[in-house]
Amino acid sequence: MSRIIDESATVDSLSALAQATRLQVFRALIAAYPRGVPAGDIASKFQVPHNTMSSHLAILTRAGLAVSERQGRTVFYRADVSGFRDVVAFLVGDCCAGRPEICAPLFQPLLDACSCAPETVDG
Repeated sequence: MSRIIDESATVDSLSALAQATRLQVFRALIAAYPRGVPAGDIASKFQVPHNTMSSHLAILTRAGLAVSERQGRTVFYRADVSGFRDVVAFLVGDCCAGRPEICAPLFQPLLDACSCAPETVDG
């Protein structure tokens, strides 16, 4: 579900990512997407106390970059790809003042940096 994002929400999202552990966690959630990752596994992977990781995950969730789902006693987190897309869309929203030829070179390095091939409808 896409949300209407404004400057304040963008600052919140970027602020959430401006901390090393949260940035690493977000990248790990993106790598695992669309699967969720148990909060305890995330804390163990990054060798962070569970209560500290809980705070980091709460910040990412409030910033629209992660979502949680409780399954029994376990809370799973996954990246909120739509929320992240909204942030990127806000950042390039005016598409270089209506001059797409300026923006086009911004996107190719992003695509090149992605180490995964896009999925096709056929599988």
